[in-house]
Amino acid sequence: MAVDEPAPVPAQLDVRVQAADFDVGAEIARLHAGRTDVGAVASFVGLCRDEGGTLAALELEHYPGMAEMEIRRVAEAALARWPMLTAVTAIHRHGRIPPGDRIVLVAAASPHRTAAFEAAEFLMDFLKTRAPFWKKEHRLDGTEGAWVAAKDTDDAKADRWR
Repeated sequence: MAVDEPAPVPAQLDVRVQAADFDVGAEIARLHAGRTDVGAVASFVGLCRDEGGTLAALELEHYPGMAEMEIRRVAEAALARWPMLTAVTAIHRHGRIPPGDRIVLVAAASPHRTAAFEAAEFLMDFLKTRAPFWKKEHRLDGTEGAWVAAKDTDDAKADRWR
């Protein structure tokens, strides 16, 4: 690095597991605030579905401490895999979440779109398969809902990154 070149700004990493909702616009703005080297931000927001009008809420339980650690590990793997990333955010909610509410946000910022798109998809694929969360359905008719089982299709999507 030449003497007159500024030092590179390290990538920003933000991992949160929280009960409270989040503001998608504010989170995306935070990814590139004060930076002029960001040319792309790619994000994914996961919402609670109503399961054909039968679901009152989805209850998400997690293993505190371990969930954050695992999400951070996956986010750090994304930063290592796409070194041009400038920021990564992963927010996952827990608690009782009604249909239409946000559950998860993954977002990645980069000078170029390809790394941002790929990193966001990588993050979501691994959150679905590795993060220690359990989901239980609460039905509108008051009947006991089931614990949501893992899907083979989610495992297959994560396997493509190996």
